[in-house]
Amino acid sequence: MAVSMDDDVPLILTLDDSGSSTSAPLDAMDREELPNENGGSYDVIHDASSPAAGDCCAQQSSARHNWEMNYQEAAIYLQEGENNDKFFTHPKNAKALAAYLFAHNHLFYLMELSTALLLLLLSLCEAPAVPMLRLGIFVHATLELFALIVVVFELSMKMRWLGFQTFIRHKRTMVKTCVLFVQFIEAIVVLVRQTSHVRITRALRCIFLVDCRYCGAVRRNLRQIFQSLPPFIDILLLLLFFMVIFAILGELYLWKVNVFFQYFNTLENSLVNLFVLLTTSNFPDVMMPSYARNPWSCVFFIVYLSIELYFIMNLLLAVVFDTFNDIEKRKFKSLLLHKRTAIQHAYRLLITKQRPSGISFKHFEGLLRFYKPRMCARERYLTFKALNQSNTPLVSLKDFYNFYEVVGLKWKAKRNREHWFDDLPRTAFLIFKGINILVKSRAFQYTMYTVVAVNGVWILVETFMLQGGNFFSRNVPWSYIVFLTIYGVELLLKTTGLGPVEYLSSGWNLFDFSVTLFAFLGLMALAFNMEPFYFIVVLRPLQLLRLFKLKKRYRNVLDTMFELFPRMAALQAGKELQSHSNREGGLRFPSIGNSFQSNQPVTVSLP
Repeated sequence: MAVSMDDDVPLILTLDDSGSSTSAPLDAMDREELPNENGGSYDVIHDASSPAAGDCCAQQSSARHNWEMNYQEAAIYLQEGENNDKFFTHPKNAKALAAYLFAHNHLFYLMELSTALLLLLLSLCEAPAVPMLRLGIFVHATLELFALIVVVFELSMKMRWLGFQTFIRHKRTMVKTCVLFVQFIEAIVVLVRQTSHVRITRALRCIFLVDCRYCGAVRRNLRQIFQSLPPFIDILLLLLFFMVIFAILGELYLWKVNVFFQYFNTLENSLVNLFVLLTTSNFPDVMMPSYARNPWSCVFFIVYLSIELYFIMNLLLAVVFDTFNDIEKRKFKSLLLHKRTAIQHAYRLLITKQRPSGISFKHFEGLLRFYKPRMCARERYLTFKALNQSNTPLVSLKDFYNFYEVVGLKWKAKRNREHWFDDLPRTAFLIFKGINILVKSRAFQYTMYTVVAVNGVWILVETFMLQGGNFFSRNVPWSYIVFLTIYGVELLLKTTGLGPVEYLSSGWNLFDFSVTLFAFLGLMALAFNMEPFYFIVVLRPLQLLRLFKLKKRYRNVLDTMFELFPRMAALQAGKELQSHSNREGGLRFPSIGNSFQSNQPVTVSLP
């Protein structure tokens, strides 16, 4: 069958003439179920010629079979829209359909991912290997051949689905095939020679990981980065042009006057030092000798930094950002239009000739049986009702355009309960209801703020009254017990009144709980004279942070601080790793493990 390569033309697979002739009249019930367009002819198991006219049961069976094919093909169209598969890759026959279904299931995706990870992990076992993970040449070469054979099987299934002509026109697949061919030959050579050689192509193994299903977002970002390179290169050439001009001026002026000899004695040194100056790494060392000899030489560096650092570098950043955003917007529009086209193809397969204005629930349910087989009947009905914004028996094309957003919703039965204690006996309900009203009242909140303020003043007074600077008294102060008891009662009231889930869902409540817990641990440290844990007592003043909740601006500042704290901690951990690596002295690459360990700190930029 000749197939158009135009992505915007719907590819509706039809039955053969012998299998689609249903010219005999049906009764009203059967006529209502005639599909508007027939699905594909790839189901050879059930593909049979239509029965003779008048055999109503056989005609109903044929119509039911046609609808099943329509459901399956509509589901495939929707999957192609979701996966951004071009419509000219639509399965055309039974073999292509079987290969498509095999290549689009989670087992196949996991096989792709595990094979790619195995090939990457082999780098730890091949020479130069991590000492404790070193494997024999025969072992790691055999594992590599096994993984490559699995990749060959994956590509063969894709070629069976796509067809040879479409397969060789897919650029990413052809790049993967070429890399596979080269690595297959190298693995055979290593296995035959029983010795390892320098294999630069091992760096290309990441292509197998990037090509798998679970790295779709990575592929998209890489593609957009490559598409953003042309304008980036244009601005970069402009930057290098001005750098060469200033390097020539620096060599002719600064070196001729016998100043700055060690930095501008040759054109190569001028370029290198100006490039380093652009990164401000040798700032201001590269300028000081010249300025000490002639103060007017600063004009050269001021003009250079103004043009290169403050103008062109910011222009470069702006161009890259704007180009990447434009490509992202165009890609988003392309994906949206592709999904809408897929929805239109599926819509044509699900409407009937008698009711072409929309999709009934029966046919929508049949679609979901193929698109999401694990979805239960209740979820299908709720999805249909959520999709049907017009509140009619049929889903129109306008409503069907929201299919991808609605079908991803998760439905969960939720009991209409306002509080956690609604099902308790009436006496208990009234008690907990009163506690709930109490802890939500402004009087209770301001009372606790007053207690916190008094506690802070009391801690301040105790600090001034210390004798000998001994902050940790051997005896437990009675004020500590009183305020801790009040905080404990508050914690108990809020937990019982709001419920543990609602109480712990608030960040401020988590903070109160943590501070109260530390205060209790500090009391234990004082009571049992555990000197190593006396530092917990110092955390008592943290309760004063609760007073900042009274003003909205302070709340926003603290919320921002709590949001940034984990990221700042991660950054500090990265700096600690870098400082530790710098103490090791020198970057060495005896194995890939040492390469990872040595290169990781390089990615952290320190001021």
